[in-house]
Amino acid sequence: MASSIVLFGPPGAGKGTQAGNIVNLTGKPQISTGDMLRAALTAGTSLGMEAKVYMDAGQLVPDDVIIGLIKERLTQQDAVDGVLFDGFPRTIPQAEALSEIAELSIVIAIEVPDNRIVERICGRYTCGGCDAVFHDTFNPTATEGVCDLCGSTQMKRRADDNEATVLTRLAAYHAQTAPLADWYRQRDLFISVNGDQDIEKVGAEISAVL
Repeated sequence: MASSIVLFGPPGAGKGTQAGNIVNLTGKPQISTGDMLRAALTAGTSLGMEAKVYMDAGQLVPDDVIIGLIKERLTQQDAVDGVLFDGFPRTIPQAEALSEIAELSIVIAIEVPDNRIVERICGRYTCGGCDAVFHDTFNPTATEGVCDLCGSTQMKRRADDNEATVLTRLAAYHAQTAPLADWYRQRDLFISVNGDQDIEKVGAEISAVL
């Protein structure tokens, strides 16, 4: 069984950027449960239809359905040398189920203090014209309210990019992930990376680990 990698971290930690780097370094395809669910729904597979019942009812898709989707995904040709799990597993039961169908070589956690996560997320805004992303502190537009790339003045912020919502999401993340981190530490798979530094430095730490 080929070895796979798990990548997780709080919202706003930079998982998306670093996942792309890991894919380039290892050649392992990046997979997320959201992507698999959408693909299964589009393809109309039996597991996709089963998941649709829960989603249409506004319920979480059960772990056994998710694990079934992952098991199917691991049979595809591009997964023969393992995959990069992005944001999965989230709980110990999911980790236990995953261990039955996939061999892991390492679990990488990008760690960023909560106050920095709040600063990162709450300062984000995007251009309504070209979807370019800016930030009040780290990447402001040269002229306030005007996109540097397309000149649009249609700047917008996501409604859930506010401190109260971000703190709620962080609380849920810590409740789920703290025990999961310990579970993987006991199996000598867990490595934490300092995500509170330049993107290039985070990438260099992950590259050194890999």
